[in-house]
Amino acid sequence: MKAAPQAQRRLLDLQAVDTALAQLAHRRKNLPELAEIEAVAREISALEDERVRAQVAVDDLDRDIARFEKDIDQVRQRKAKDQQRLDAGGSLKEVEGLQHELATLNRRQSELEDAELELMEQRDSAAAVLAGVQGRLGAALDRRTDAERRRDETSTEIAKEQEFKSASRGPLAADLPADLVTLYDKIRTETGMGAALVYAGRCGACRIELYGADLNRVKAAPSDDVVRCEECRRIMVRTSESGL
Repeated sequence: MKAAPQAQRRLLDLQAVDTALAQLAHRRKNLPELAEIEAVAREISALEDERVRAQVAVDDLDRDIARFEKDIDQVRQRKAKDQQRLDAGGSLKEVEGLQHELATLNRRQSELEDAELELMEQRDSAAAVLAGVQGRLGAALDRRTDAERRRDETSTEIAKEQEFKSASRGPLAADLPADLVTLYDKIRTETGMGAALVYAGRCGACRIELYGADLNRVKAAPSDDVVRCEECRRIMVRTSESGL
């Protein structure tokens, strides 16, 4: 293929734009915020599970405490009735029976209240654990929100740069021979780079030094020949810096 040396040199400008676009796309795909969001998401999931377990523990204790409260209330009501009957008087046997039952109910109430107190202490500890988990969960949610905000801001900035670069690519490609751009795009699609400067006797794409027959081939090629590297097959653009 033939192309004016000036057109070949302008391929480097096109390649610079495409390289910048590729770098922007890679940067957008590999934003550190993405890994941060993924890590925080795993942390949030684990904390959600922990929060559920802590909430269940508190709810179970609340249910047990409510049951004790009901039992204690029943004992109190029974004591009140017995006390009323005792205050009303009766036979010695009835009085002794009521006194015995009141003593039994007092012991029962004391036992229930001690057990309830222990459960309430456990409930306080469980509530503290739950509050701690909720605090860590809230902090993790805040970190995720912040990371998502930074991700979106950076993505917007990159998108603007991509739009600007893409807009500049069109006119640049349009000024070059269509067949040269077609070849360049084909190579770039296959390898990620379509053209590179030959610098100090080396291919600027694969960095391999030209020597022997390959070096002679490139040296002997007319300036309007589109020369390709034997190693990486990219278009080699020759200038005064090529050392040929």
